[in-house]
Amino acid sequence: MPDILAICIMIGSVTLSCLAQVLLKKSAGKPHSSVLTEYVNPYVICGYGMIFCSMLISILIFRFVDYKNGPLIETLGIVIVTILSRLFFREKITLRKLIGGTCIIAGILIFYLWK
Repeated sequence: MPDILAICIMIGSVTLSCLAQVLLKKSAGKPHSSVLTEYVNPYVICGYGMIFCSMLISILIFRFVDYKNGPLIETLGIVIVTILSRLFFREKITLRKLIGGTCIIAGILIFYLWK
């Protein structure tokens, strides 16, 4: 499998995990009639199913990704979640979040340039 294809699949897996986190947060923000419906509802079931698929894809694709690339791609999830939270929940991107995301991206770039 070409490296670029494996990296694209890995990025897709991280994005799937981030979307799952958005679903779980959406479920947490809704009132529920009982403790059971709080944990057993379509958002939670779909969210955990997506996380399971994301983890399975990540485990399978790690065979084809350079050992240095995998963890770096996984850390992009933090930045993606911040962006998705802004889009779906209208959360403000504070200076602290911006600095954190910038540090993550800078760390990834420094790591790649260090090779």
